[in-house]
Amino acid sequence: MRNALFSLSVLALALSSPIALAHQAGDIIVRAGAITVDPRENSDDIWVGAHNTDVAGTKATLDSDTQLGLNFAYMLTDHVGLELLAATPFSHDVGVAGMPGPFQGLNGQLGELKHLPPTVSVVYYPLQASSALQPYVGLGLNYTWFFDTELTSEAEGKGFTGLDLDDSWGLAGQVGVDYMLTDRILLNGQVRYIDIDTTGTTEYAGAKVEVDVDVDPWVYMVGLGYKF
Repeated sequence: MRNALFSLSVLALALSSPIALAHQAGDIIVRAGAITVDPRENSDDIWVGAHNTDVAGTKATLDSDTQLGLNFAYMLTDHVGLELLAATPFSHDVGVAGMPGPFQGLNGQLGELKHLPPTVSVVYYPLQASSALQPYVGLGLNYTWFFDTELTSEAEGKGFTGLDLDDSWGLAGQVGVDYMLTDRILLNGQVRYIDIDTTGTTEYAGAKVEVDVDVDPWVYMVGLGYKF
C-alpha cells in the first residue's frame, strides 16, 4: 500500500511539475503510436464507359484504417521545427454506392488498396521551452502513394477488371501537443487534415469506369516520444 501511494505521488508530481528546457534548438524528437486515417471522401458521379454516361447519385467509398505511426522532428529553433510523418502501410476497402436500377448489381465492395502518406511539415511551438506542456501547429506538404490495388473476387465476377488510383500531392495542416513526462520522455497527441485527391479507374464490360475522389482524411495519432 505504501509503495502504491509513493508511486502515485511521484506520478502526480511528474505531471504537475514543469520540466526545464522541454524543447530546444537542435533537439531530435522521435514519436511512435497508433495512427488512424479516416477518409471524408467526396466523389464525383461515376463515369461508366460501357453506357457512355455519368451515373447520377453514385459515389466511391473508402473505409478507415489504423496503423503504427512514426514521427521525426528536428528543432530548428526553440519554437520552430521540421517534421516528417511516416507510418506502416494503410489498407482500405474501396466500394461503389448509389448505383440505381439496372446498375444496382455493381454496388458493394469493389476492391482493396494500400497507401503511404509521407508528410513533411514546419511546426511552431508558441510556449517557452521551460513549459512541460508544448502545444503546436503545423503546415506541410503530403505525397500519397497508392499501391497493391486489387479487385475482390465478387467484383471480378460482376465483370470488373483492373483497379488503379493516381498518386496525390496536397497540403496538410495539423495541431498537436507534447507533454513532457521527464526531460526526455513525452506524451503526444495530434490531429491532421490532409488534402488527398485521386482518380480511380477500373474496367467494366471491357470499357473504362472512372471517378474523381477527394479523399481528404482526418488523421489522428496518439503515442509516446523520446527527445535526443
